[in-house]
Amino acid sequence: MSEEEQPKGLRISPIRDGTVIDHISAGEAINVLKILGITGTTDEELSIATNVNSGLTGRKDIVKISNRELRKEEVDRIALIAPGATINIIRDYHVADKKGVEIPDTLTGVVRCTNPACISNSNEPIESRFEVLPEGLHCLYCDTLISRDITSHII
Repeated sequence: MSEEEQPKGLRISPIRDGTVIDHISAGEAINVLKILGITGTTDEELSIATNVNSGLTGRKDIVKISNRELRKEEVDRIALIAPGATINIIRDYHVADKKGVEIPDTLTGVVRCTNPACISNSNEPIESRFEVLPEGLHCLYCDTLISRDITSHII
């Protein structure tokens, strides 16, 4: 079969153990990697598919990370930029757990306050705390509202 005759579709190898983040908003895979602190310089086997067809949303991104299961804090960060994402935990090539991300009511230690005078930006042993509102993130210490470019403030 020639390359032109081969069926179209995703050509990403399955992973033995790790995490697949599916249904990421198209164009957000790189931001997902950024907020997870993945730079491609570690031993983690990584597969990224961007802007692929999705029967559900039209277009989507997918990220596969070998030998790593995401912690709740990491899933909370993903929910901020990809609220429709699905997290699949893979063990021995099979989906062991599948769940959608949920945007929590509050975020602790996930986002840096944009107010330089906020106590969470001082040398005090305090983690940032934000209430998640439809209009953005509300700092519970100084009342600052972050409504734009939330990704750049994720810690």
